[in-house]
Amino acid sequence: MYDLLLNIIEEIGYFALFLVLCLGLIGLPIPNEAVVMTGGALSQAGVLLPVPAFIMTCLGICSAMTFGYSIGRFAGSKLSDWFRSKKNIGKFVEKSEQLSERYGGYAIGISLCLPFLRHVTPYVMGLNRMPFKRFILFAYPAAFVWTLIYFIIGRLVGDQVQALAGQIYKYGLWIVFGLAAAAIAYAAVRLAKSRARKNEVERPM
Repeated sequence: MYDLLLNIIEEIGYFALFLVLCLGLIGLPIPNEAVVMTGGALSQAGVLLPVPAFIMTCLGICSAMTFGYSIGRFAGSKLSDWFRSKKNIGKFVEKSEQLSERYGGYAIGISLCLPFLRHVTPYVMGLNRMPFKRFILFAYPAAFVWTLIYFIIGRLVGDQVQALAGQIYKYGLWIVFGLAAAAIAYAAVRLAKSRARKNEVERPM
C-alpha cells in the first residue's frame, strides 16, 4: 500500500497527492491519513516542497468532499434507496444522518476523522439539501485543519509513516481530539499568563 503510493508520487509528482485522495472515494486501498502523512514525510525529507505538497493534499480532500456533496444534491434521491438496500453502505448512511441531526454542519468536520463516514457525510449533506455556501463554510475549514494536523504528524514521524498509519487510521478521531485539547490547553495557559502580566503592569505601586 505504502509502496504503491510512493510509486504514484514518483510517476506524477505533487498531483499524485491530489489524485489519490480523490480516488479514495471509489475504494483505492490507501487511507487518507497515510496519504497526507506521506506528503508531510516526503516534504520533510526534501523530496517534495512543503507548501505545494500541503496545497495538493488539502485540495484533494476538498474536492473529494465536494464530489460527494454534489452526488447527494443532484442524484441523491435516485441513489438513496439503492444505498439503503445495501446493508454495509446503508448502516453508514444511517450513522451519518444521526451525526448530522445531532451536530448539524459540524458533523462534516467530525466525520473526517471517521473511516468511510468521511465519504458518506458530504453525500448526506447534499441529500438533505444543505446550501452549497453553508457546506463550504463547514467543509473546507475542517479539511484544512484535518490536513494540517496529519501533514505535521507526517513531518514529525518521517519514515515511520507506514508503521503508524494503521493505528492512526483506527484511532484518528481520538488523536485529533487529543491534539485539539492540547492546543486549547496551551492557548488557555498562554492567555492566563498574559492576563497575569497585564494585571501586574496595571497594579498601582
